[in-house]
Amino acid sequence: MYIYKTLQNGIRVFAENIDYAESVSLGVWVGNGSRHESTEENGMSHFIEHMVFKGTQTKSAKDIALQMDSVGGHINAFTTRECTCFYTKTLSEYTNVGMDILSDMVFSPLLDEHDMDLERKVILEEIAMYEDSPEDVAYDVFSEAVWGDTPMGRPILGTFDTLNTITPDSMRRYMCEHYTSKNIIIAAVGKIYDSFFDELEKFFGTRKISDKDVTYEKALYRPRSVCKSCDFEQVQLIAGFSGIDVYDERVYSLLVFNNIFGSGMSSRLFQNIREKHGLVYSISAGHSAYMDTGTFDILAGMSPENTKLVSELIEKEITNIKTNSVTDEEIDRAKIQLKGNYILSGEGISAKMQAMGRAALLDRPLKSRDEIISKIDLVNRESVEETMKTLLDGKTLSVIAVGPIENADELFGGLRRK
Repeated sequence: MYIYKTLQNGIRVFAENIDYAESVSLGVWVGNGSRHESTEENGMSHFIEHMVFKGTQTKSAKDIALQMDSVGGHINAFTTRECTCFYTKTLSEYTNVGMDILSDMVFSPLLDEHDMDLERKVILEEIAMYEDSPEDVAYDVFSEAVWGDTPMGRPILGTFDTLNTITPDSMRRYMCEHYTSKNIIIAAVGKIYDSFFDELEKFFGTRKISDKDVTYEKALYRPRSVCKSCDFEQVQLIAGFSGIDVYDERVYSLLVFNNIFGSGMSSRLFQNIREKHGLVYSISAGHSAYMDTGTFDILAGMSPENTKLVSELIEKEITNIKTNSVTDEEIDRAKIQLKGNYILSGEGISAKMQAMGRAALLDRPLKSRDEIISKIDLVNRESVEETMKTLLDGKTLSVIAVGPIENADELFGGLRRK
């Protein structure tokens, strides 16, 4: 059963009581990510995520760690293009410890200049780590290619240049403008006790914050082809397409389609390219959905000499599934697998909290397990065919090649002409 409350300062709270649970997963969700940053602010949202752990007006970084460890709790955070989430998981009786720490971190971080200089070095090391990951580099190139020089096209972590311009004062101004009551929700799942909402009011509702709306630049997908020569052992190849946004109900048909086509070891891409030909170690397809746009992509990693052949085999699989469609047997099997994966992944309270938090932040209806299972059950061959033809549209094809390769002009020639 979902419980909805609004605190006195306007922060919305979404909670689900799980009678059998002994713990509570608590998340503070901010509708702020890298797509809300200006060119000069690129990397600010992720930098904030790091800095709030360095201490608050009343707690040092060590205090935060000790207070969570002393109750056997867990605290962490993450930043995406569209949101930042700070979350804890504790035994129910210690939930107020998590509330105290999270409210201090979000609303009164210390943002010390010396700490910022140290943490900036840590993030630069994180950027270097990502630049050593061929898949991460490929996806960054893909984002920059299709979104261009816009907030959506820039890296979530920022760059060396932009990180060096961020100061404690600029970070405080940014948080004041983006961490507003209309842009923050609290999600909690677990053993919700009688005084839970009174304690939330104490730790969060009494904070004086702005109630202004936060806006973002609309995204426009542009198909492009980019080749980036890098000193990697393999070529990372992406065939990307325009996708659907996070509000699109076709997502259930998309998931069924991709379960058949490119998700997992039983998918057509994996079986027909890796298992049958042995030309790749990894190959998969997936979609990324945002508030106003989305992408669908196929990613494969291979030796440079196999790049053209792999692209031809991927193109063959795309043509085959668009021409000959999918079978009822494949659809039934995919639906069973999806329902099983959903039920298993949703058994933990942390997974439930994250699903609730994302939905609430995006103003999407909070669906029960039975409602989602019913949506999957309604998928049929017609809805899968309509969705896959929308996704696999050669007019939106973008080709990204990263690694020991000079150009990608000859790849996916058949799809480019369609």
